[in-house]
Amino acid sequence: MQQYYTLHVAGLTRELPICSVSDTLDIAAFIMFSDVELTVASAKEIIKKAPPCDVLITAESKGIPLAYEMARQMGIRYVVARKSVKVYTIDPIEVEVQSITTKGSQKLYLGRDEVELLNGKRVLIVDDVISTGESLKALETLVEKAGGKIVGQAAVLAEGDAADRKDIFYLEKLPLFFK
Repeated sequence: MQQYYTLHVAGLTRELPICSVSDTLDIAAFIMFSDVELTVASAKEIIKKAPPCDVLITAESKGIPLAYEMARQMGIRYVVARKSVKVYTIDPIEVEVQSITTKGSQKLYLGRDEVELLNGKRVLIVDDVISTGESLKALETLVEKAGGKIVGQAAVLAEGDAADRKDIFYLEKLPLFFK
């Protein structure tokens, strides 16, 4: 029988399925895709906490709806660090990342157009969930390589020990479930 975690965030309530990521750890799966109401409400609440910025950046793919909606509400641009080089990705820069929800390591890429958009700008890193912080580190490295200035790191949820970090801001805590 499927177990669920009840999440209260941005004035809304969602039932998140508990999923196994290892023999010793389960997580509550938070997926913003297709939940427009949650995306809009979360973006609005994160913006209230956000420092002034010129551009947002997120990693492909789960942070995209949030970055889009925040950028729309703020009237600014956003950049997506891609998981693969596309035919239109000119002169890519890359960084390797290991995420808790992805098996094995992966790389994130920015093309010349994205680098130019970040260069010299105040950049806010956004994601749906911050857990181990590996995706944040990768995005920090890409922003620094691109010449951007990181002004903050934000998420809807901070999972596990990430909730104790002082270098991020978020809306709610998300527990880990140890077996």
